[in-house]
Amino acid sequence: MSNSSAEPLRTAAAEPLVAAEWLADRLRKPDAGAPDPLVLDIRSVVDGGGRQAYEAAHIPGASYSDYANDGWRVTKGMASGLLPEPAALVALLSRIGLTPRRHAIIVSAGTTVGDFSAAARVYWTLKIAGHDDTSILSGGMLAWGRDATRPLEAGPPPVKPPSPPYPIKLAPALRADVGAVQRAIADRTAVLLDSRATTFFQGSAKSGEALRLPGAVQLDHVAAFDSTAMALKPKAELEQLFAAVSSTPVINYCNTGHQAATNWFVLSEVLGRPGISLYDGSMSEWTQEPDRPVAVGPSEPAPQS
Repeated sequence: MSNSSAEPLRTAAAEPLVAAEWLADRLRKPDAGAPDPLVLDIRSVVDGGGRQAYEAAHIPGASYSDYANDGWRVTKGMASGLLPEPAALVALLSRIGLTPRRHAIIVSAGTTVGDFSAAARVYWTLKIAGHDDTSILSGGMLAWGRDATRPLEAGPPPVKPPSPPYPIKLAPALRADVGAVQRAIADRTAVLLDSRATTFFQGSAKSGEALRLPGAVQLDHVAAFDSTAMALKPKAELEQLFAAVSSTPVINYCNTGHQAATNWFVLSEVLGRPGISLYDGSMSEWTQEPDRPVAVGPSEPAPQS
C-alpha cells in the first residue's frame, strides 16, 4: 500500500491495490508488454469535489466519471444501490473508454473511508462485468499529491469517441440477490456480514434502514481503514481483524451496498477468500417488502472458521 505502515505492493497489473509510486512510474515509462492504463477518476461532490475538483487538478490523462451521478448504482423503488442492468452497464463502460485490453485504475479523493468504499464499489462493478484487469490507487488523489514532483493536469475531461460496446461477461458469484439472502437466513449456509456502524446494526439510529438481517454479524467497515495513512490497514492487521468471520461463504451488506464494498474488497481481493459476495440492494432493498424478516439488538457471536 502507499503508506509506510503497509506492506509493499507488488506491481503486477492484476494487483487489487497499486501504489502512487507504481502508477507514476507506469505513466512515465509505458510498458509495451502491459495493458494500456485507464486511470479513472471517480470523485463526486459528496466525496471529493466532483467534476470541479477534477478540472482543477487530476492525474495526467485520467478519464472522469462521477461515482454518485453517472449510473454506477441505480435506484429501483426504495432500493438505491443496485447494480445497473446489463445494457446500462455496457453503455457506462463504453463512456469511460474501457476495453478488455486496458488496465482500469480507480482513483478516489482518498480523504475518507467513504472514498475508499466508492472505489471498492466501482472495482466490484468492473469485476462483476468480467473486467479482471482492475486496481484501486491506494490512497487516491491524496496519496498522489503527497509527492510534489508527480505531475497534475487541469481542465475538462478529454473529448473522446465512445469505445466499442464492452463485451460484459457477468460474474454472478460476486453478487448476492434477495434469493441468496433468504437462503442464507433459512439454512445458515453463508455468513451475513453487516458493514455498518453499531447504531445502525442494532437499530438505535433513526433511519428507515436501521435494522439488520436475522442472524447477521457485524464488522464495521471503518475498522479496516487506517485514518492516519488514509488507506486500508496492512494485510496482517486485516487478517487478524477478519479472523472471527467464518471461512464459509460470506454475504456482505449495509444500507445501500456502498460501505459493504470495503469489507467485500478486503475479504475477496486482499485476503483472497473464496465465496465472498456483495448484496448490492442491502437493507434499502430488503426492507421494501414488509414480510421479509429483520432483527434489532446486539450482535450474535461471529461464526468461527
